[in-house]
Amino acid sequence: MDPQSQTTSLQRLQNVEKRIVRVLELAGGVMDEMASPSGPRKELVNSHCSEFMQLIKDIQVTLREEIKSACEYRPFEKCDYVPRISNEICHKKLEYVIAQLDEMKLTIEGYCNAA
Repeated sequence: MDPQSQTTSLQRLQNVEKRIVRVLELAGGVMDEMASPSGPRKELVNSHCSEFMQLIKDIQVTLREEIKSACEYRPFEKCDYVPRISNEICHKKLEYVIAQLDEMKLTIEGYCNAA
């Protein structure tokens, strides 16, 4: 089984957070190197920039996958709460209408008997 599929979504997002921290450290390292009085060391800047770009790509891929999996996840997909409540409301409405019709029937019968 793929090791990434064995980790939870929360663990993957925590790894993204760690990568973001590393990206910021790399950016800070490049800025320090650029501000160095002796001038930047090309190999260090190249190394930091390469790692920076790879981490950014990894972060993007992981976040896309997490967003996609979150969109596919529907915890209430099989929930029947809404239809049950709708049925209960319709049932109560029908009971009310039947009660009103019964009252109308009694009123009509009262007029017919009085005449």
